[in-house]
Amino acid sequence: MHIHRAFRTSSEIPGVAKDRSQSGRCGDLQTATWIRTKAPSLKSGAQEPVERHGGKVPSTMEELTRLPGVGRKTANVILGYAFDVPAIVVDTHCRRLSRRLGLTKNEDPNKIENELRRLLPAEEWLGFSHRLIIHGRRICQAQKPKSEECMVNDLCPSSRVSSNRTL
Repeated sequence: MHIHRAFRTSSEIPGVAKDRSQSGRCGDLQTATWIRTKAPSLKSGAQEPVERHGGKVPSTMEELTRLPGVGRKTANVILGYAFDVPAIVVDTHCRRLSRRLGLTKNEDPNKIENELRRLLPAEEWLGFSHRLIIHGRRICQAQKPKSEECMVNDLCPSSRVSSNRTL
């Protein structure tokens, strides 16, 4: 599901009635499991930039996180991909892999973000978190990690594959 396939601009979203936001015009959104909770946030989140920012998406963490339904994770995605600002996106996969790889012992996404910022150069932040997310979806899954397919299993303290490396 891609919101930009359902709406061409953010100014179109607030005009959709709440009940139509949850079905009807948003056929692409209808298949998403979070539609009942996210549709109102999408509507109000798109309305605010139109009303308060002249139709432009805010470009700072502070402004973005003031928008309804926008937290640090979403703000970092926007900053990184729309504005080319160094950002670390800590979603469930990044969080899980950061812990499994021994990069952090924290559960809190904000603390994980700060720890990863200290470990990596800024130009690597977005790409690193994106690679963790992809790896978490495809290989290092929550319930059944595919350790035998993992390209870093010899470096991973959580790997279920015995390593042949020597120190």
